[in-house]
Amino acid sequence: MNQRFVQMSLLVRDYDEAIEFYVKKLKFLLIEDTPLSETKRWVVVKPQGSGGASLLLAKAANPEQLNYVGNQAGGRVFLFLYTDNLERDLENLNLHNIPIVRGPVNEEYGKVVVFKDLYGNLWDLIEPSSKNPNIK
Repeated sequence: MNQRFVQMSLLVRDYDEAIEFYVKKLKFLLIEDTPLSETKRWVVVKPQGSGGASLLLAKAANPEQLNYVGNQAGGRVFLFLYTDNLERDLENLNLHNIPIVRGPVNEEYGKVVVFKDLYGNLWDLIEPSSKNPNIK
């Protein structure tokens, strides 16, 4: 069997503010922004150079969904972003005043910084070490 994740949904408050954050601050690529109705769009972003999964930025459609914006993982790290240069990306996070929660620290699997996105979701930014079994 050959399966893989290609896309995951991330609840956002507003499409345009989410695009601004992910594209202008995190330097992701805007893959698609297609209107589906007067209130709904299909917005997909992806890290540069990534062969991995993309994010579908899904605007919260009701008060219940709005309650989960920024807390989709119950306060745990939600998304893991690999980088080839943690120092460069940390400098970019600082330049854009993106909150750093922990790090940088050296772990057996690599150098790690935990940061918050514009809604408060926690991300691990990881520069994998050569000992990391997940790098290929």
